[in-house]
Amino acid sequence: MNESHRIADQLHRAFFGEAWHGPSVKDTLAGVAAETAVSHPLKGAHSIWELVHHLNAWIVEVNATLRGKPYESMKGDRDWPPVTDTSAAAWDRDLATLESSELSLEETMRDFPPEKLGEGGKSYYYMAHGIVQHNLYHAGQMALLKKYKS
Repeated sequence: MNESHRIADQLHRAFFGEAWHGPSVKDTLAGVAAETAVSHPLKGAHSIWELVHHLNAWIVEVNATLRGKPYESMKGDRDWPPVTDTSAAAWDRDLATLESSELSLEETMRDFPPEKLGEGGKSYYYMAHGIVQHNLYHAGQMALLKKYKS
């Protein structure tokens, strides 16, 4: 197993399960209904749904950067895409999109040449580990919001 494969494994564990720290992104989102996802139980905090959009935006950005797009630090609606449709069907679609984006990122990471990990502005290695950390940070926020709403 090379370093790119190891990073892809960490991405997978953080998102789908069997992470060292505990509940994955998917575990955290299990059983969350659209009504809960859109709620703002804590004043000034993002909703679970907003966090899902934010996670997806960054997963897609990191994936594109690993595939050759110049890195871009997103701002505004690109960083925090708004939730415009709050139906249960839209929630299911957004969860499916998030999962699909994650699987695509993992595939890109597995195929990424390990010898290139040290290249790039802050290095591809730094960015790949950063997205793992980013996903888990926001999973923790979602877990707290989920508990607060319950």
